[in-house]
Amino acid sequence: MNDLTASTPAQRQAQYDAALATLRTRMAWAVAGGGAQLHARHRERGKIAVRERIELLLDPGSPFLELSPLACWGLHDGEVPAAGIVTGIGRVAGVHCMLIANDATVKGGSFFPETTRKHVRAQEIAWENRLPCLYLVDCGGAFLPQQDRVFPDWGHFGTTFYQQCRMSADGLPQLSAVFGGCTAGGAYIPALSDESIMVEGTGRIHLGGPPIVKAAIAEVVDGETLGGAAMHARVSGVTDYLAADEPQALQRLRQIVGALNWQTQASATRQPVRAPLHDAAEIPALVGTDLRRPYDVRELLRRLLDASEFQEFKPEYGPTLVCASAHLHGYPVGILANNGVLFSESSLKGAHFIELCNQRRMPLLFLQNITGFMVGTEAERGGIAKHSAKLVYAMATARVPRLTLIVGGSYGAGNYGMCGRGFAPRFLFAWPNSRIATMSPDVASTVLTELRRASLKGPADEEQIERLEQDTRRQFEEQSDPYYATARLWDDGIIEPAQTRDVLGMCLQLIDESTPRFAGPSPVYRM
Repeated sequence: MNDLTASTPAQRQAQYDAALATLRTRMAWAVAGGGAQLHARHRERGKIAVRERIELLLDPGSPFLELSPLACWGLHDGEVPAAGIVTGIGRVAGVHCMLIANDATVKGGSFFPETTRKHVRAQEIAWENRLPCLYLVDCGGAFLPQQDRVFPDWGHFGTTFYQQCRMSADGLPQLSAVFGGCTAGGAYIPALSDESIMVEGTGRIHLGGPPIVKAAIAEVVDGETLGGAAMHARVSGVTDYLAADEPQALQRLRQIVGALNWQTQASATRQPVRAPLHDAAEIPALVGTDLRRPYDVRELLRRLLDASEFQEFKPEYGPTLVCASAHLHGYPVGILANNGVLFSESSLKGAHFIELCNQRRMPLLFLQNITGFMVGTEAERGGIAKHSAKLVYAMATARVPRLTLIVGGSYGAGNYGMCGRGFAPRFLFAWPNSRIATMSPDVASTVLTELRRASLKGPADEEQIERLEQDTRRQFEEQSDPYYATARLWDDGIIEPAQTRDVLGMCLQLIDESTPRFAGPSPVYRM
């Protein structure tokens, strides 16, 4: 099929089905962790797989919103699935909690650069949404061959401890259960926790393991004597509870959460949940995978919002940005959705609408499918630079929480105006058809080849120009791929269109429960 812009709904569905098949295959890679052999060794030691631990910890039937499961895709020779750590949100003893769980089948649970970034990001989300943090620790510390990218800087291993301390001081419980070895920096996760549990026989905590002790002070000691669970429960007092096995440790953790006296106060007037009148299964055939083909974003909204209803603001003005008030899973939300390039009129409309949402304390949802702001002589003479800046300013200083979903392209300053990652939305998810870059491969290759031609004093070497065009296109196609982005934690995960309504509904519930405190962003430093 050469002309994708002329594709039929059935063809667009087939194209999107292929994209979903790719996503599901790569998700299987993430869930597999270190593979069958290492999982078998893990079980031989009396240990439970990381996602099974999470399942045992959560309330029965509770959904688990996993974050950035495809971190490290295509990096480190494919040997670090999910960055060796599982993070996500679920209910424990009736309380929404952030779970941060090491996967010891992946390089012994060691911290790679993406592992620390994923850990820090989970803490950021917990802090902003007032969630207790539960650490399921099975951690070998920093991955030493990459210590320069894990240890010294802000956003590295030390930042996880800094934020753990700050969150505890801010009244957010920090609880841990230790299932394996916690060496060096890994020892501080349970040591800094408000309460900790260790599993007898497998859980260990030591600032320096037996090899380090031997090298440093010539003392020969086994790991259990040095830092075993029984010693820390009965002698050092480093841990608060001793568990006979992992299920008992997880049950104890549930009991601790149940005794937190944790209270949430919903502030929004939640309406009864009403399913959309149009099926979300129709979204792939609507949007397709070819970002050059336009569609009416209102049709997308009708497949996400309660009863497919929304009240559009200024529908006759600035039509390339749809601004609307609606309910999603019963929660009120203000929506800004791209329906074409952003002109001055649409930028001004968006800024005005954000102020209305501030006044009415309605969270903002940005649906990104944007090539950028309008360019050209007429646009510049019309003040596009100033008007686009007004939208950026209104979005960046919004007094209500913001969510972002990339449903198509996210290019250039359009990414900024529509609350890209650099503007710290509470959550940012992407669809498998999405793309993110300074500009599209077509535009980038044209810009760079024209610049090269303009820089030449003599006749252009057309073969060299052709190579530049191909190299540029290849680079931008690779780097704008959604898996390139999610591997580097530029989003909180790639989700399927059919999952979107429930994912956004859970995010809005978390926001609503933290609303009494959301007068502004939490004191979390963004990487």
